[in-house]
Amino acid sequence: MDYVEIIARVCYSAIFILFGINHFTKLDGMTQYAQSKNVPMAKIMVLFTGAVILFGGLSVLFNCQAQYGAPLLIGFLLISAVKMHNFWAITDPMAKAGEMASFMKNISLAGATYFIYCSNHATCVVK
Repeated sequence: MDYVEIIARVCYSAIFILFGINHFTKLDGMTQYAQSKNVPMAKIMVLFTGAVILFGGLSVLFNCQAQYGAPLLIGFLLISAVKMHNFWAITDPMAKAGEMASFMKNISLAGATYFIYCSNHATCVVK
């Protein structure tokens, strides 16, 4: 692995590792946010998704078990984009813009994660 790839893996995975840790260290606030979005069993889901994105981020960072971590990240990103960042249901223009930016970030990261998955996996739809 060359230095450019290492730097790219650090840059890419940092958001997942940081947010995964935040799910545990800021559990009360994250749970309140999840409850405001009508997430069932909010506290359990915050802990679960924290573990998913932490594992996914670390698996991509170290290129270890990324064949499992990348699909977990893709699933998390797509589900949270729709469930947590539903900008189409918000009327306040500033809140709507913020949720749309988060929605698009999640969709973009899901696409990037798919490329990472395909670079290490033989059975991708696009090659």
